[in-house]
Amino acid sequence: MADEDPTPAKRVFPPLYVSSGDVSMDRLAFFHILERLKTQKRTGWVDHKVPSPESISDHMYRMAILAMCTSDATLDVSKCVMMALVHDLAEAQVGDIAPREGIPKAEKQRLEAEAMHNFVHEMLHDSPAAQRIMALWNEYEAQDTQEARFVKDLDRFEMASQAFEYERNHDMRNLQPFFDSSLPFLRHPEVKEWGEDLARERQKAQESAATQDERA
Repeated sequence: MADEDPTPAKRVFPPLYVSSGDVSMDRLAFFHILERLKTQKRTGWVDHKVPSPESISDHMYRMAILAMCTSDATLDVSKCVMMALVHDLAEAQVGDIAPREGIPKAEKQRLEAEAMHNFVHEMLHDSPAAQRIMALWNEYEAQDTQEARFVKDLDRFEMASQAFEYERNHDMRNLQPFFDSSLPFLRHPEVKEWGEDLARERQKAQESAATQDERA
C-alpha cells in the first residue's frame, strides 16, 4: 500500500509455529492465526491516520466479491475468488509490510514464502487443502496466468475504491498516492472500466466539495 512516514518503528515478526505433531491441534493453530488478518489494520491507512482503517481480511473479502462480479467468461472465476482470499495470507505471519519500512523486496518475498511454508507444512501437514492454498498463492505471486493478473488488478482497484470512500467519509485530502499507484496500472479491460467509472465518480465528488467550499 501507499505510505509516507519516513521514520517507522522497526517491525518485529512473531516466531514461526512449530508443529506439535498433533494434526488436529496444528490445524486449529492455522485456523486461529487467521484471526490476525481480521485484527491487523492495513499499514498504508494507518500511516495516513485514517480513522478506523480496514483490516487485511476486509480488503481480501471485497476482492473476492469483486471477482464474482466479472463478466469475463474466459476467467476461472472460482479460482479468482479463492486466489483473492489467499493472496495476502502470509500477512497473518509477517503483517502488511510497507515500502517505507526499508525491507528489501527480495527479503519481503522471502519472509512471505517462509510464512506460507510454515502454514502448509507445520500447521496443515501438507494436506490436499494446504497444497491448494499454496498453489493459489504461488500462482498469484508468479503473475503468469490471466487469473493471477486479474486478481492483481482487483487488488489495485479495491485499494482505490477504499481510498475514495475514506476521502468521502472522512473528508481526507492526503490519499492521492493510493490512486496514483493503482488506477493507472489496471490492465484487465473490465477492471480498467471500473477504474474509469471510479475516477469519474471521484471527480464529481471533488467538484461538488469545491462548490460547497466556495459557498461556505
